[in-house]
Amino acid sequence: MIRAFIGLGANIGEPRRQLMAAMDELQGLPKTRVTGHSSFYSTAPLGHVDQPEFLNSVAQIDTGLAPDALLDRLQEIERRHGRERPFTSAPRTLDLDLLLYGEQVIATPKLSVPHPRMHERAFVLQPLLELDGDISVPGKGLAKTLLLACSSQKIARID
Repeated sequence: MIRAFIGLGANIGEPRRQLMAAMDELQGLPKTRVTGHSSFYSTAPLGHVDQPEFLNSVAQIDTGLAPDALLDRLQEIERRHGRERPFTSAPRTLDLDLLLYGEQVIATPKLSVPHPRMHERAFVLQPLLELDGDISVPGKGLAKTLLLACSSQKIARID
């Protein structure tokens, strides 16, 4: 079993309900057990800013799924929740990102782990640190140090 972290986000539809449903669906993945999840955080959109704020969270899982198989399952869950990808940074009914997969660094055309730019995003680092206060992002450093560089980003814990 590998410890992995999944970033969850949504900003259209009913984001809280969608994130809670996605957590349940993560628990139902084969060879996978959800071992924790962070609080929810309200965050401003990045890139395309003319859209609603996001609700974000991070789930910690133990999984026997290979990284590509896990990514496939995450994308299946997104599709069931109506995820569309009309353009980069588009509004989302559900976004599931494989943030970390153990200590592995993966760079394939299909998958990049650690998730690109996660080390620059407070809405990923803060909930990640809630789950593991000493976690490192492979190749980038300690998450708590990385979060300090994101101090200008506004996020609000809402539960």
